[in-house]
Amino acid sequence: MGRGCVWVLLLLGIGWLEASGAEVGTKPLVRDFMGINGHTVLFKPELYRPVAGLVRDYHPAEWDLGKDSDFTPPFPFARNRVDWSKVYGSWKAAGWRTDVSLMFETLPREQWKDLAKDSRLYAERFARAFGPSSTNALVESVEVGNEPGKFNDADYRVVFENMARGLKAGDPKIRVVTGALTTGKSHDYAKSVSSIAGLEPLYDVLNVHSYAQLEGWPTWKRSFPEDPALKEYLPDIRSLCAWRDANAPGKEVWLTEFGYDSSTRPPDPKTEFRKWAGVTDERQAQWNVRSWLVFAALPVQRAYVFYSDDDDAPHVHGSAGLTRKLAPKPSFHAAAHLQKTLGDFRFSKVLIDRPSDAMLYEFSHGTDPAKRIWVAWSPTGSSRKARLQLPPYAGRIIRAERMPLSRDEPAGVAVEPMAKEIEIGESPVYLRLENGTR
Repeated sequence: MGRGCVWVLLLLGIGWLEASGAEVGTKPLVRDFMGINGHTVLFKPELYRPVAGLVRDYHPAEWDLGKDSDFTPPFPFARNRVDWSKVYGSWKAAGWRTDVSLMFETLPREQWKDLAKDSRLYAERFARAFGPSSTNALVESVEVGNEPGKFNDADYRVVFENMARGLKAGDPKIRVVTGALTTGKSHDYAKSVSSIAGLEPLYDVLNVHSYAQLEGWPTWKRSFPEDPALKEYLPDIRSLCAWRDANAPGKEVWLTEFGYDSSTRPPDPKTEFRKWAGVTDERQAQWNVRSWLVFAALPVQRAYVFYSDDDDAPHVHGSAGLTRKLAPKPSFHAAAHLQKTLGDFRFSKVLIDRPSDAMLYEFSHGTDPAKRIWVAWSPTGSSRKARLQLPPYAGRIIRAERMPLSRDEPAGVAVEPMAKEIEIGESPVYLRLENGTR
């Protein structure tokens, strides 16, 4: 897997190492980094606002076009009469910035009458109605498909090129994002980067989906984000970043799907998911938050968790919500705490990176880099606790908090201002440092 785009910090056995040479200003603030996936009228914008400010919508083209690819949607209404101005308008009113995955693939290939012409006109009309230059400016970016694996590479290239041109014709300010990509061969859930190679002037963002899947069928078992045994997850992202550096320098990379399923119910023994292995609510919270932290150190600009809500279904993607039947799970409270604590900060450097032992990252305030927060945790999949010796630092620890798992759980941790070591576990600890000269 390519790793040329990753800021890799090797410890070489000395316990800790300060990073250097990276421009902090190139990193997004955490509030501009954390996103969540939702679906049209099912997403509750006020409920999830403590977690993030970026929302990604699964927008079925079939809702707008019906079975006729050359239909002219009566925007802001879809053909099925959903009022997108009310849907996306309510999101904007609640403070959300919206990315739309325009799922042209919900209309099967054989139902497109003129694939190039119809996809271009549809995209142009959508951008003109909802893009940043429109009256209400409801949508900032549009993805050309979600996981359009049922379209072959040649057809996807036709759709991508024409929808990208249509989006920019409809609104030059709208950001064009690819569908889910892979640096390997195309499959049902991602298109090969070769399908969009050479079209760099037409898009702004490369898109990847990745899950920490340790095993496939029949367990679909997932592991903790730092697990070196994972062949997917961080390797997928690093590989796309390396391809970007070599072929599309300057383009952003967004991770628009990651997450973990946690259900209170056992899988149905009569279904294909009878051996499915989810995670506990606690681990979902820990591993989601640690994923965001690890992603923050990579050269990606956004990371959207999958999913907002679930119905407690014990199967793949059936229980990945931050809420369960709209009731907050531990992962909701942990994510909200991460947003509240680091929202005004951006990743600065890796201080400690010891696999299976300890991680320590530094985040700096967006307008006052002297304000810093260190985040420390045990990067394993167990309930391990350990003592972490802290590297030298300027200033004092003025507050320490541990990631909470409930709304009422106190986050404060007793740590001496000049502590030389702290206890760490699977839930990250946040150390707020006073201003000081480094």
